[in-house]
Amino acid sequence: MRTYGQYCPIARASELLAERWSIIILRNIVILGCRTFNEIADGAPGLSRGLLSKRLRDLERAGVIEIQPKPDGRGSTYVPTEAGRELSAVLVALQHWGSRWADLTPEQAHPGVVLWMWATFFLDLDVLPQRRVLVRFDYPTLRGGGSRNWLLIERGEAEICEKHPGGEEHLVVIVNDPVAFARWHLGEIRWGGALRSGAIEVQGPRGLARALPTWHRHHDQGPQPLHVDATTVASRSSS
Repeated sequence: MRTYGQYCPIARASELLAERWSIIILRNIVILGCRTFNEIADGAPGLSRGLLSKRLRDLERAGVIEIQPKPDGRGSTYVPTEAGRELSAVLVALQHWGSRWADLTPEQAHPGVVLWMWATFFLDLDVLPQRRVLVRFDYPTLRGGGSRNWLLIERGEAEICEKHPGGEEHLVVIVNDPVAFARWHLGEIRWGGALRSGAIEVQGPRGLARALPTWHRHHDQGPQPLHVDATTVASRSSS
Protein backbone atom coordinates (compact mmCIF):
# COMPACT_ATOMS: atom_id res chain seq x y z
CA MET A 1 0.00 0.00 0.00
CA ARG A 2 1.36 3.40 -0.97
CA THR A 3 1.75 6.04 1.71
CA TYR A 4 1.40 9.82 1.72
CA GLY A 5 4.10 9.97 4.38
CA GLN A 6 1.95 12.23 6.56
CA TYR A 7 0.89 11.75 10.17
CA CYS A 8 -2.48 13.47 9.56
CA PRO A 9 -5.38 11.07 10.38
CA ILE A 10 -7.10 12.05 7.12
CA ALA A 11 -3.97 11.07 5.18
CA ARG A 12 -3.61 7.80 7.10
CA ALA A 13 -7.26 6.87 6.57
CA SER A 14 -7.04 7.82 2.90
CA GLU A 15 -4.17 5.41 2.36
CA LEU A 16 -6.67 2.63 2.99
CA LEU A 17 -10.03 4.03 1.94
CA ALA A 18 -8.92 5.93 -1.17
CA GLU A 19 -7.58 2.81 -2.88
CA ARG A 20 -9.61 2.10 -6.01
CA TRP A 21 -12.69 -0.05 -5.25
CA SER A 22 -12.15 -0.04 -1.47
CA ILE A 23 -15.10 2.27 -0.78
CA ILE A 24 -17.39 0.19 -3.02
CA ILE A 25 -16.33 -3.01 -1.27
CA LEU A 26 -16.90 -1.41 2.13
CA ARG A 27 -20.31 -0.13 1.01
CA ASN A 28 -21.29 -3.66 0.02
CA ILE A 29 -20.09 -5.17 3.31
CA VAL A 30 -20.87 -2.45 5.87
CA ILE A 31 -24.00 -0.82 4.46
CA LEU A 32 -25.60 -3.49 2.25
CA GLY A 33 -24.66 -6.46 4.39
CA CYS A 34 -22.96 -8.57 1.72
CA ARG A 35 -21.12 -11.42 3.38
CA THR A 36 -19.87 -13.76 0.66
CA PHE A 37 -17.29 -13.20 -2.05
CA ASN A 38 -19.88 -13.58 -4.81
CA GLU A 39 -22.30 -11.13 -3.16
CA ILE A 40 -19.56 -8.52 -2.86
CA ALA A 41 -18.46 -9.13 -6.47
CA ASP A 42 -22.04 -8.89 -7.79
CA GLY A 43 -22.28 -5.41 -6.29
CA ALA A 44 -19.03 -4.30 -7.92
CA PRO A 45 -19.33 -4.97 -11.67
CA GLY A 46 -16.06 -4.26 -13.42
CA LEU A 47 -13.94 -5.30 -10.44
CA SER A 48 -11.78 -8.31 -11.24
CA ARG A 49 -11.91 -11.20 -8.81
CA GLY A 50 -8.16 -11.01 -8.35
CA LEU A 51 -8.25 -7.36 -7.32
CA LEU A 52 -11.26 -8.01 -5.09
CA SER A 53 -9.30 -10.72 -3.27
CA LYS A 54 -6.38 -8.33 -2.78
CA ARG A 55 -8.56 -5.52 -1.48
CA LEU A 56 -10.31 -7.86 0.96
CA ARG A 57 -6.94 -9.00 2.32
CA ASP A 58 -5.84 -5.36 2.65
CA LEU A 59 -8.99 -4.52 4.59
CA GLU A 60 -8.47 -7.52 6.83
CA ARG A 61 -4.87 -6.50 7.58
CA ALA A 62 -6.09 -3.00 8.38
CA GLY A 63 -8.53 -4.42 10.92
CA VAL A 64 -11.61 -3.20 9.09
CA ILE A 65 -13.08 -6.64 8.28
CA GLU A 66 -12.67 -10.19 9.49
CA ILE A 67 -12.48 -13.10 7.07
CA GLN A 68 -14.13 -16.12 8.65
CA PRO A 69 -14.65 -19.64 7.29
CA LYS A 70 -18.24 -20.60 6.53
CA PRO A 71 -19.74 -23.15 8.93
CA ASP A 72 -19.76 -25.78 6.16
CA GLY A 73 -16.11 -25.07 5.35
CA ARG A 74 -16.91 -24.02 1.78
CA GLY A 75 -15.58 -20.53 1.30
CA SER A 76 -15.41 -17.55 3.63
CA THR A 77 -17.58 -14.79 5.01
CA TYR A 78 -16.53 -11.14 5.30
CA VAL A 79 -17.71 -9.40 8.46
CA PRO A 80 -17.00 -5.81 9.53
CA THR A 81 -15.07 -5.32 12.75
CA GLU A 82 -15.85 -2.54 15.21
CA ALA A 83 -13.63 -0.28 13.11
CA GLY A 84 -15.53 -1.34 10.00
CA ARG A 85 -18.93 -0.75 11.57
CA GLU A 86 -17.88 2.77 12.59
CA LEU A 87 -17.30 3.50 8.90
CA SER A 88 -21.06 3.35 8.31
CA ALA A 89 -21.41 6.99 9.39
CA VAL A 90 -18.59 7.97 7.03
CA LEU A 91 -20.19 6.12 4.13
CA VAL A 92 -23.64 7.60 4.76
CA ALA A 93 -22.11 11.10 4.95
CA LEU A 94 -20.35 10.41 1.65
CA GLN A 95 -23.67 9.29 0.16
CA HIS A 96 -25.38 12.51 1.20
CA TRP A 97 -22.55 14.61 -0.23
CA GLY A 98 -22.62 12.65 -3.51
CA SER A 99 -26.41 13.01 -3.79
CA ARG A 100 -26.09 16.76 -3.50
CA TRP A 101 -22.92 17.53 -5.45
CA ALA A 102 -21.88 14.64 -7.72
CA ASP A 103 -23.68 14.51 -11.08
CA LEU A 104 -25.19 11.21 -12.21
CA THR A 105 -24.14 10.30 -15.76
CA PRO A 106 -25.25 7.49 -18.10
CA GLU A 107 -21.85 5.83 -17.60
CA GLN A 108 -22.67 5.51 -13.90
CA ALA A 109 -26.25 4.32 -14.34
CA HIS A 110 -26.12 0.83 -15.82
CA PRO A 111 -29.75 -0.33 -15.51
CA GLY A 112 -28.69 -3.91 -14.82
CA VAL A 113 -26.84 -2.75 -11.72
CA VAL A 114 -29.87 -0.69 -10.64
CA LEU A 115 -32.10 -3.72 -11.09
CA TRP A 116 -29.65 -5.91 -9.13
CA MET A 117 -29.62 -3.42 -6.25
CA TRP A 118 -33.40 -3.15 -6.27
CA ALA A 119 -34.05 -6.88 -6.42
CA THR A 120 -31.32 -7.84 -3.95
CA PHE A 121 -31.81 -5.26 -1.22
CA PHE A 122 -34.90 -3.11 -1.80
CA LEU A 123 -37.56 -5.54 -3.00
CA ASP A 124 -40.55 -5.63 -0.64
CA LEU A 125 -41.14 -9.37 -0.35
CA ASP A 126 -44.39 -8.83 1.55
CA VAL A 127 -46.15 -7.34 -1.47
CA LEU A 128 -44.84 -9.63 -4.20
CA PRO A 129 -47.36 -11.69 -6.21
CA GLN A 130 -48.00 -15.13 -4.78
CA ARG A 131 -47.85 -16.70 -8.22
CA ARG A 132 -44.86 -17.04 -10.53
CA VAL A 133 -44.20 -13.80 -12.41
CA LEU A 134 -41.48 -13.16 -14.98
CA VAL A 135 -40.55 -9.59 -15.90
CA ARG A 136 -38.19 -8.82 -18.78
CA PHE A 137 -36.10 -5.64 -18.59
CA ASP A 138 -34.78 -4.30 -21.90
CA TYR A 139 -32.04 -1.65 -22.12
CA PRO A 140 -32.14 -0.33 -25.71
CA THR A 141 -29.37 2.23 -25.09
CA LEU A 142 -26.92 -0.62 -24.42
CA ARG A 143 -25.41 -2.82 -27.08
CA GLY A 144 -24.20 -6.41 -26.97
CA GLY A 145 -24.17 -8.43 -23.76
CA GLY A 146 -25.95 -7.05 -20.74
CA SER A 147 -28.71 -5.33 -22.71
CA ARG A 148 -31.46 -7.45 -21.14
CA ASN A 149 -32.28 -9.07 -17.78
CA TRP A 150 -35.18 -10.99 -16.29
CA LEU A 151 -36.65 -10.62 -12.83
CA LEU A 152 -38.19 -13.90 -11.72
CA ILE A 153 -40.65 -13.82 -8.83
CA GLU A 154 -41.38 -17.27 -7.46
CA ARG A 155 -42.35 -18.68 -4.06
CA GLY A 156 -42.08 -15.29 -2.42
CA GLU A 157 -38.51 -14.71 -3.56
CA ALA A 158 -36.82 -12.92 -6.46
CA GLU A 159 -33.96 -13.78 -8.77
CA ILE A 160 -32.15 -11.79 -11.45
CA CYS A 161 -31.48 -13.87 -14.56
CA GLU A 162 -29.12 -13.08 -17.42
CA LYS A 163 -30.78 -15.72 -19.61
CA HIS A 164 -34.46 -16.46 -20.12
CA PRO A 165 -35.41 -18.85 -17.30
CA GLY A 166 -38.29 -20.33 -19.26
CA GLY A 167 -41.99 -19.80 -19.03
CA GLU A 168 -44.27 -16.92 -19.94
CA GLU A 169 -43.11 -13.31 -19.72
CA HIS A 170 -45.79 -11.36 -17.88
CA LEU A 171 -44.34 -7.85 -18.18
CA VAL A 172 -41.75 -6.12 -20.33
CA VAL A 173 -40.02 -3.04 -18.91
CA ILE A 174 -38.11 -0.90 -21.42
CA VAL A 175 -35.56 1.39 -19.80
CA ASN A 176 -35.05 4.12 -22.39
CA ASP A 177 -33.29 6.43 -19.95
CA PRO A 178 -30.96 4.61 -17.53
CA VAL A 179 -30.30 7.80 -15.55
CA ALA A 180 -34.02 8.22 -14.89
CA PHE A 181 -34.27 4.56 -13.82
CA ALA A 182 -31.40 5.10 -11.34
CA ARG A 183 -32.95 8.34 -10.09
CA TRP A 184 -36.26 6.54 -9.50
CA HIS A 185 -34.46 3.85 -7.51
CA LEU A 186 -32.76 6.58 -5.46
CA GLY A 187 -36.13 8.20 -4.76
CA GLU A 188 -35.35 11.38 -6.69
CA ILE A 189 -38.21 11.04 -9.19
CA ARG A 190 -41.51 9.20 -9.21
CA TRP A 191 -42.38 6.18 -11.33
CA GLY A 192 -45.38 7.93 -12.89
CA GLY A 193 -43.19 10.81 -14.03
CA ALA A 194 -40.71 8.41 -15.60
CA LEU A 195 -43.55 6.73 -17.50
CA ARG A 196 -45.04 10.03 -18.71
CA SER A 197 -41.67 11.25 -19.97
CA GLY A 198 -41.02 8.00 -21.86
CA ALA A 199 -37.92 7.27 -19.79
CA ILE A 200 -39.51 3.94 -18.86
CA GLU A 201 -42.15 1.93 -20.71
CA VAL A 202 -44.09 -1.03 -19.31
CA GLN A 203 -45.93 -3.51 -21.49
CA GLY A 204 -48.34 -6.04 -20.05
CA PRO A 205 -51.51 -6.35 -17.94
CA ARG A 206 -52.45 -3.00 -16.38
CA GLY A 207 -52.88 -4.32 -12.84
CA LEU A 208 -49.51 -6.01 -12.77
CA ALA A 209 -47.84 -3.01 -14.43
CA ARG A 210 -49.25 -0.71 -11.75
CA ALA A 211 -48.11 -3.06 -8.98
CA LEU A 212 -44.54 -3.35 -10.25
CA PRO A 213 -43.10 -0.12 -8.75
CA THR A 214 -44.77 -0.82 -5.40
CA TRP A 215 -42.45 -3.81 -5.01
CA HIS A 216 -39.73 -1.28 -4.16
CA ARG A 217 -39.54 -0.78 -0.39
CA HIS A 218 -39.14 3.00 -0.75
CA HIS A 219 -41.61 3.45 -3.60
CA ASP A 220 -42.38 7.16 -4.16
CA GLN A 221 -41.23 8.15 -0.65
CA GLY A 222 -38.56 10.63 -1.76
CA PRO A 223 -34.77 10.30 -1.45
CA GLN A 224 -33.75 7.50 0.88
CA PRO A 225 -30.47 6.63 2.60
CA LEU A 226 -28.65 3.63 1.21
CA HIS A 227 -29.46 1.44 4.17
CA VAL A 228 -30.47 -2.17 4.65
CA ASP A 229 -32.30 -3.02 7.85
CA ALA A 230 -30.85 -5.43 10.38
CA THR A 231 -33.31 -8.18 9.44
CA THR A 232 -32.12 -8.13 5.85
CA VAL A 233 -28.46 -8.26 6.89
CA ALA A 234 -29.10 -11.10 9.31
CA SER A 235 -31.00 -13.05 6.67
CA ARG A 236 -28.18 -12.67 4.15
CA SER A 237 -25.52 -13.56 6.71
CA SER A 238 -27.24 -16.83 7.60
CA SER A 239 -27.77 -17.92 3.99
